[in-house]
Amino acid sequence: MTEERDERAVSLMLALSEGRDDALNALMADWSAPLIAYLSKLTGSVSTGEDLAQETFVRIYRHKLDYRPHQKFSTWMYAIATNLARNHHRWKQRHPEDSVEPENLSGLAAAATTDDPHQSASRSETMRALAQAMKKLPDTYREALLLSTSQGLSHSQIARVQDSTEKAVEVRIYRARQILRELMAAHLDESN
Repeated sequence: MTEERDERAVSLMLALSEGRDDALNALMADWSAPLIAYLSKLTGSVSTGEDLAQETFVRIYRHKLDYRPHQKFSTWMYAIATNLARNHHRWKQRHPEDSVEPENLSGLAAAATTDDPHQSASRSETMRALAQAMKKLPDTYREALLLSTSQGLSHSQIARVQDSTEKAVEVRIYRARQILRELMAAHLDESN
């Protein structure tokens, strides 16, 4: 996450609020990829991540006059996206389904090429276990960990996204890592 991209986003938001709708296209070009990656990891589904990212940009457009240029655009955008993901999660709990989406795990690891099929299968199994372990984390822990590790937000930015304190964010990330370590240790013990 570069400061330049955030500064560009602020100027694009100002243009958008002045009625230049083409600024939304530029925002989407700059922010779609990291937003989809975050939401896909948060929800466990690439297609859901893409849908929620689109809805995030709809909300950005709809609330363009509410944006305040003194706040970082990325923090504001991730707060909107996180709230949409929470709403989606609550909806899914009330409307469970039994479908399994094989593409859910596709974005979890960078494609590593190897000639050894055993190593490749082992890596795939570890990534599936990691995806399952991530799903077991409390939502606030998973959000904080993903915003920190995959999106590069600072603890203060995450605190604003989660409407929390920096210390609470620090604790959430620490506990998320502890839980993942414990869950993955059990998986690694089984695979040995």
